[in-house]
Amino acid sequence: MAERTHQSTEIDADYVLRQYKDKIDYYWGASRHNKKAYKSVRTLSIILGSAVTLVSSISAASFVQDINELRVFFAVLTPIIAATLTVISGLGQNFHWGATWRDMVINAIRLEKERDRFLATEPSKRNLEAELEILNGIVLEETKTFFRRVLDSEVRPTDKNQPETEGKP
Repeated sequence: MAERTHQSTEIDADYVLRQYKDKIDYYWGASRHNKKAYKSVRTLSIILGSAVTLVSSISAASFVQDINELRVFFAVLTPIIAATLTVISGLGQNFHWGATWRDMVINAIRLEKERDRFLATEPSKRNLEAELEILNGIVLEETKTFFRRVLDSEVRPTDKNQPETEGKP
């Protein structure tokens, strides 16, 4: 059996800056993805909402009602468009792409601000442990916020010495 060797990562200013860069790059990339999803869902909702109204109105016209194939086509097309609109709207509401886009941008900017503060601090006065605590604290807080928003719940540790109160955190 091959023996594993453990390489320790040296915590220095370069390591802290790499961590900032990795997290900042992640948040900007995630914000682009969420922005695209948000704008796509909003655009499709407007287009499909208009289309269902238009198709429904046209299907009531006498020239459509008089031709059996057109009447059937429009009778089927209207609910298909409406169902597609419902699915797209539901996806948008469940995945919260707009709010996630906003939060990703805010966190990228917060991390850039902290990175710049770190860079502006004289090297001899830098506290690398505190920097990593700040960085990881921002990421952890955003992660908790994301799951709270998307799942609308949060698992919280309970103190067994305190009585449970219904409906209160």
